[in-house]
Amino acid sequence: MTKRWLSIIGIGEDGRAGLTAEGIRLLDKAELVIGGRRHLELVGDVGGEKAEWEKPLEATATTILARRGTPVVVLVSGDPFWFGAGATLARSIPLEEMRVFPTPSSFSIAAARLGWPLQMVTTLGLNMQGLTPLIRRHLHHGRRILALALNGNTARETAALLTEAGFGPSQVIVMEALGGKREQIRRRKAESFDLGEVDPLNIIGVDVVAGPNARPVPYVGGLPDGYFENDGQLTKREIRAVTLSSLRPGAGELLWDVGAGSGSIGIEWLLAHPSNTAIGIERDEERAARAKRNAVALGVPHLEIEIGAAPGALQQLPQPDAIFIGCGTGGGKVIDACWAGLKAGGRIVANAVTLESELALLAAYHAHGGALTRISVERAEPVGSRTAWRPALPIMQWVAQKPLGPS
Repeated sequence: MTKRWLSIIGIGEDGRAGLTAEGIRLLDKAELVIGGRRHLELVGDVGGEKAEWEKPLEATATTILARRGTPVVVLVSGDPFWFGAGATLARSIPLEEMRVFPTPSSFSIAAARLGWPLQMVTTLGLNMQGLTPLIRRHLHHGRRILALALNGNTARETAALLTEAGFGPSQVIVMEALGGKREQIRRRKAESFDLGEVDPLNIIGVDVVAGPNARPVPYVGGLPDGYFENDGQLTKREIRAVTLSSLRPGAGELLWDVGAGSGSIGIEWLLAHPSNTAIGIERDEERAARAKRNAVALGVPHLEIEIGAAPGALQQLPQPDAIFIGCGTGGGKVIDACWAGLKAGGRIVANAVTLESELALLAAYHAHGGALTRISVERAEPVGSRTAWRPALPIMQWVAQKPLGPS
């Protein structure tokens, strides 16, 4: 059995003073010490060679594996497996060959400074480009959020996002260089955020307060139609709620949203669980851009958009767990291509509003089974000085699950 030659050591702003005696011993006898520039400065002189992390981080794993069997130390911030680099290394190096020495994470230190029970706090990593919108879905009155910042601008971007979503009265707490001599904690309301220079090493706390025009993102399917920028091609709230229920989103699953339009189905699929993924297929470039804007605005910036027409645009996509085909998106050829591309055991949901598209769903029902449902919605609207029910066009919905065996 290969000995444990790799040591992953969590380090805080207090440097060596915060390490255990065993951690210091392994650090001093290591032939190679790898970390970020800040980590290497914090530990001072060591007996072995020093090297900074490469980008991407996976490249460093190759450098480390080249020294397999010799004592190597990797320095990381706080807890290596809590938004840390430990998971990256564990994909290439067996756990049996490493020792891990976590130190309190910045989340733990931040919760201690604020007196917030960590188990009741939403924790987010906004420490990659483009992830600030992820905080949007967690904005509910009375909630508390701790988020790792990408840089000194993240707090300002977060405050602007809060204000735009109607949560301007929320308190934004900027905690810089926690646990070290440069530690600083400053509080501002989101709507009057005025901090200039912010240390790039910071964590953001948000005590969420809803303003009178706040628009929280609900936890169930069927967001209000007004939440989506659209040109009329939008699966309406009631139909969308039924459609999401039929798609049955599960954790870590991939959806194809064929004929994405405003992106509403793919967006709500992503909101169902943070590990979900979705690809919207949309042939109209303007609508595709609009769907992406909606995704960012509603806190799921990772919605992918494939510009092109089905079925041709489906050919190179990863195999999905579920597929939604919107009203008016192709016909039998699109359904056939989607059924062929769907994983065994996966779900397919297609909506139709015209007689021609209903015929395609009826043919799919006879070919593959499943269930057909007709959905009608009526809304009360003014008729002169009175009120009457105005029916929307009825929707025919086909729902089927692909067999696990040969179909």
